[in-house]
Amino acid sequence: MKAVILVGGFGTRLRPLTLHTPKQMLPVVNRPMIEWVIGHLARFGVDLAVLAMGYRPDDFSAAYPDGTCAGVGVRYAVEPEPLDTAGAIRFAATDAGIDERVVVVNGDVLTDLDVGALVALHDRVGAEATIALHEVDDPSRYGVVDIDDEGRVRAFVEKPVPGTEPTNLINAGTYVLEPSALDRIAQGRRVSIERETFPAMVADGTLFATADGGVYWLDTGTPDAYLRAQVDVLEGRRSVPERVDPLERDPSARVAPSAVVRSSVLAAGAQVGEGAEIIESVLHVNATVGAGAHVHRSIVGEGATVGDGASVRGLSVIGYGESVAAGADLQGARIPAVDE
Repeated sequence: MKAVILVGGFGTRLRPLTLHTPKQMLPVVNRPMIEWVIGHLARFGVDLAVLAMGYRPDDFSAAYPDGTCAGVGVRYAVEPEPLDTAGAIRFAATDAGIDERVVVVNGDVLTDLDVGALVALHDRVGAEATIALHEVDDPSRYGVVDIDDEGRVRAFVEKPVPGTEPTNLINAGTYVLEPSALDRIAQGRRVSIERETFPAMVADGTLFATADGGVYWLDTGTPDAYLRAQVDVLEGRRSVPERVDPLERDPSARVAPSAVVRSSVLAAGAQVGEGAEIIESVLHVNATVGAGAHVHRSIVGEGATVGDGASVRGLSVIGYGESVAAGADLQGARIPAVDE
């Protein structure tokens, strides 16, 4: 089975971490996010993953120079210009020579979805396309999907005004598409699958969907969600196959004997000084936290330094190679400051 993975976004909500690294290459419990996504697909027989990409594509190919990721063959389809969701899917499938059914996933969504069951439903109802749905408390940020008793989609509403949503079932970012669905997508221009392709299928009665049954699902696009992805693995809220064996603390990380580290991830070369405290946080490669410093629910980027006695709290994000002065007190800060 073949898959297209959408990884072309700029990851603006995760800046400054994504100023130098694509979102899907950021580590989640010391494994790049893309490995979690592709590794999950491998469990359901996916043997080729085509990455539909635009932002910093060389970072992916440099990480997987042998053309495999998480045991799956990978190909890179680099858009000449942004083509939006449907345009990117069509471009990637065409570039890879795929002329058969394809599974499509968003590369920034972590889920335990049973992809095999989704494909089985797709076959059973004879759908042209089938969407996995997830139930959320606030659906206004997503594509909201209303289905009948047979799973046929009656309405697909992209980011409805709060209070007007027909349901709280949202597009969970995993699709099964037949070749005819790909043929609907115009080539060479921006096409949104949510605003153009899916509504056209609704009109023709060929779009189906099913709820995921409440399995683990997380859109990792914000600092809060990115941190939650780490803690969910560490605290067992997400099932992890034995063969993944994520490391909370890389063997090369160094933690002073008097330091306290709880529910946190320390990447290769990270250093934590005497009396420092790291709680529900992530230290990227070669990040350094000085003596007596406190890092709570925050992210310290690659090569960044938190000075002695500094306090970094409240979803602060310290970017690549940046420094926090000794004794500084940061709450919800972005260093360097960025526009979202």
